[in-house]
Amino acid sequence: MLFLVAALLLLGVVLGTAAHLPLSVTLIAAAVIAGWLLVFTLRERRHHQGTSR
Repeated sequence: MLFLVAALLLLGVVLGTAAHLPLSVTLIAAAVIAGWLLVFTLRERRHHQGTSR
């Protein structure tokens, strides 16, 4: 339950911050984060495929 409260608090802080930024800055930040997550996912997938053989 404490984890859920902390997650909701963090979500509120992030959304509150994004609401005060211009739309273009928010979209650029979202694209950067999405790119980083894509690279991380590909690296992790490649790492786990290499160790399972």
